[in-house]
Amino acid sequence: MFTGIVEEIGTMKSVKNKTEALEVTVEADVVVKDVQLGDSISVNGVCLTVAGFTDKTVTFDVMPETYRATNIHELKQGSPVNLERAMAAGGRFGGHLVSGHIDGTGTIVSKKPESNAVYYEIELPDELIHYFVYKGSIAVDGTSLTVFGVSENKVTISLIPHTVEHTVLGGKDRGDRVNIECDMIGKYVAHFLGAEKKHEQAAGMSQQFLKDNGFA
Repeated sequence: MFTGIVEEIGTMKSVKNKTEALEVTVEADVVVKDVQLGDSISVNGVCLTVAGFTDKTVTFDVMPETYRATNIHELKQGSPVNLERAMAAGGRFGGHLVSGHIDGTGTIVSKKPESNAVYYEIELPDELIHYFVYKGSIAVDGTSLTVFGVSENKVTISLIPHTVEHTVLGGKDRGDRVNIECDMIGKYVAHFLGAEKKHEQAAGMSQQFLKDNGFA
């Protein structure tokens, strides 16, 4: 579990392709301080398991599902990446609940500075857009952000100067793909409501049925 508060920007040291799988090694300063084999670290929002480490690098295996569902395979040697260690049980909870399980990718369609902020408009797949609400939470490349606008197939986010400087999002521009994780609570609510609706339909239950029989 993560909070979406990026601890540092690391640098991709190597990317070894294995068909639809990867072995990636990241150079870092903060996340290597207390790292152990098997630890979970968020890399651009993707929860990856530590398979090896030195005092300056961490190595991860990326499986085909992650390869296909995220932008990890687009990274190259020298690419900057957001890094966050798994949340400590007694630590501060500064962002929102982030699992590191990417729901899909979005594409930045506009980037607009306004006063001390930078607004990004991100186009999302149809299957993701309904999970977002105005002033709700979103994780973009592992960064916890607030949704400031929702249209038919786009969300708008705003970055303060600290986020621009201390995450990879500051260097992103129009046309770049970003990893998207929907709000976890919203996904559960949508799932339960969908399951309840299917159950009602299977049982012949509906709002009209309840009204016709004096229950609503």
